Amino acid sequence: MATQFTLPGRTILGEHALESSEMAIKSLGKKAFIVTGKVVTKMGTVAILTDFLKKWGIAYEIFNDITGEPTDEMILLGVKAYQESKCDFLIGIGGGSPLDSVKAIAAMSVLKGDIADYMGVEIKGEFPPMVLIPTTAGTGSETTKFTIITDTKKGVKMLLKGDDLLPDVAIIDPEFTLTAPKGITAATGMDALTHAVESYTSKKANTLTDLYAISAIKRIFKYLPLAYADGTNRMARKEMAIAAFEAGVCINNASVTLVHGMSRPIGALFHVPHGISNAMLITECLSYAKEGCYDRFADMAFAIGVANEGMNEKDASEAFISALKDICRKCEIPTLKEYGIKEAEFSAAIDKMASDAMASGSPSNTRMDIQKEDLVKIYGRLF
Repeated sequence: MATQFTLPGRTILGEHALESSEMAIKSLGKKAFIVTGKVVTKMGTVAILTDFLKKWGIAYEIFNDITGEPTDEMILLGVKAYQESKCDFLIGIGGGSPLDSVKAIAAMSVLKGDIADYMGVEIKGEFPPMVLIPTTAGTGSETTKFTIITDTKKGVKMLLKGDDLLPDVAIIDPEFTLTAPKGITAATGMDALTHAVESYTSKKANTLTDLYAISAIKRIFKYLPLAYADGTNRMARKEMAIAAFEAGVCINNASVTLVHGMSRPIGALFHVPHGISNAMLITECLSYAKEGCYDRFADMAFAIGVANEGMNEKDASEAFISALKDICRKCEIPTLKEYGIKEAEFSAAIDKMASDAMASGSPSNTRMDIQKEDLVKIYGRLF
């Protein structure tokens, strides 16, 4: 059976990647609409970009009203600003939130109706060109055809998808990640690990995604704890930038499963950053899911060196789950309680969260039959 393998239009990766991107960016238009956040702007990262744009003769306007994970209301503001700006292409610079926002703004600048109308359908259109520049290593938004936007009316994180949401250019320079604080490093790194593990254990996995996934998993287990312990470790930052790209490519082609499906409702209702909610769930979800593919969990255990030849697949799978717990400990991932979520409030939301998770479709990619009752059970184990 033939497999389609999808990548961004062009990827420029490595030291001085932005500086090397002049012709790629100039080919897209004459005026850039820069989507970012106030923190990235304050840190001077946006100024590095605009200095290059000035040098290259590209006009620009800055929209830095992405505060936290993007909502439909932020996207509406962004669309209005983009249409008034007379810009002809968009650049997203920052973490996953500005990058996801660029895709949604580009799409809704062309599409009719409300953004919520496009949840669960393939988004298609002649959208303006997009350049995505991540300043964190983890979300993988620069590689994917997905964007996640919160529906503020329903309290739901909408997963929106379509090949036309793929960026025209992805610029990945690990130097931009050196200033990421420890909390962001942990959250985004665990997001990348979740992408890689879920894609490898997804029903939609294929030979190419398996290659990218195992490579990403090996890099993350080795280098995320190092990047977390010392953010100035350039080798660790470079390897994590590569891993985030690899893992993003994986979910672009093999999708995600149980963890992401259950993570989005926690983020929407309790305002937990996406990577952290993934990390809170990863061991419980995958402990549950491993029964559907002990062989694949064993593969991952052998890849990171926590299994030996004398182990059967089930024991090797348990060794991998133990390794997940260990990396969460090293990166100081909080529990729900430590994050400040009250057990009574969480318990009251479990039924809605389980319904929303099932509606996303992600749990159905798990290599075992998953029903709402399974999700209720897993949520109940988090306290």
